[in-house]
Amino acid sequence: MSASQDNTPRVFSRIGLTVALALLAGCGAFERSGQPLDELTAQSIFERGEQQIAQGDPDDAAFTFGEIERLYPYSEFAERALIMQAFAYHRDRDYPNSRAAAQRYLDFYPTQQDAAYAAYLLALSYYDQIDDIGRDQGLTFQALQALRRVIEQYPDTEYAAASIQKFDLAFNHLAAKEMEIGRYYLKRGNYIAASNRFRTVVEDFQTTTHTPEALHRLVESYLSLGLTDEAQTAGAILGYNYQSSEWYAASFALLTGQGLTADPVGDNWVASIYRQVVRGEWL
Repeated sequence: MSASQDNTPRVFSRIGLTVALALLAGCGAFERSGQPLDELTAQSIFERGEQQIAQGDPDDAAFTFGEIERLYPYSEFAERALIMQAFAYHRDRDYPNSRAAAQRYLDFYPTQQDAAYAAYLLALSYYDQIDDIGRDQGLTFQALQALRRVIEQYPDTEYAAASIQKFDLAFNHLAAKEMEIGRYYLKRGNYIAASNRFRTVVEDFQTTTHTPEALHRLVESYLSLGLTDEAQTAGAILGYNYQSSEWYAASFALLTGQGLTADPVGDNWVASIYRQVVRGEWL
């Protein structure tokens, strides 16, 4: 999952319009660009920040928007400048400062129109750093928490819809990490550690794309451990939900190769999952 510098136009329509207007401002605004900021009005400083974003200078823009807070803290532009500063930092990939500016906006202006966007920017400051499976997953957990807040607190906004998509991707990312570690243990013959990782995917990440493989790897691990009841039951779940998948075909071959069937057997945690998923017995 790679960091995205160009966010979707629909989600960032207000910011995009602001930048476009800055480009249309023309030479008159550029003529003021040499003036010290403390000699300009709040509006003129704001326009300079817009121009800097349009010119591809988000770092300078973040500083410029910050000066509005300092020079005109009670003006109408101070609020607008704060959310634009968070946006500029994010565009510059300065995620800690983007997050800090977005959080300040939420602290100072929690009921304003751009609060939802500030919360979304804060979530993106975590999400856009999830760039490979091998990294520490703390950022992924933080992204999930922040995205959930957007979804729950601003459910009727376009940012909630975007957050739902990113939440699913981040959730899938966590499952992928568990699978990676499980495969590592499996290849080295550490079947107990491997099965624990695959169990986590089946129990906690059932809605992700990794569940079919996790069930197959459980069949592999449990057969290697001699736990045939668990292996057969994992195969039964796989057959019920993913019978047309390559993973069921592989598990079926493993089980039948040892004279076993893909049927639920015994009373274990896998059987409990089978009763829940297949029979709908949740108690």
